[in-house]
Amino acid sequence: MKTKRSSIMSSIVSKDTKPEIQVRKLLHALGYRFRLHRKDLPGTPDIVLPRRKSVIFVHGCFWHLHPGCKRATMPKTNVEFWEKKLKGNVSRDAKAIEQLQDLGYRCLVIWECETKNLDELTDRLTAFLPR
Repeated sequence: MKTKRSSIMSSIVSKDTKPEIQVRKLLHALGYRFRLHRKDLPGTPDIVLPRRKSVIFVHGCFWHLHPGCKRATMPKTNVEFWEKKLKGNVSRDAKAIEQLQDLGYRCLVIWECETKNLDELTDRLTAFLPR
């Protein structure tokens, strides 16, 4: 069981995930141009729109403990480890957003589950990034 779990966990990536690519395709189709994973900004935002001084984080519901989401469940084994890990992610996210806002950036978090409905996602993006 441990080797199977280890194999699954090692295949998880932090960049270019399906939800992130979906958001990027939608932004591009809407005519927005952006930069990816700027390491010089706090939290290394997934998408940066420099001209609009805006950033977008595309968070996995499990990894960032999306409140009220069925995907954000705490594992039943090794609970202490997972609680520390996932709550650390949430804390780090909040700190990065605060630092970005202090630098004058507008921040948007898009959750993995929100990428399932493209119409709502489009509405959210266009509301956040007016022309």
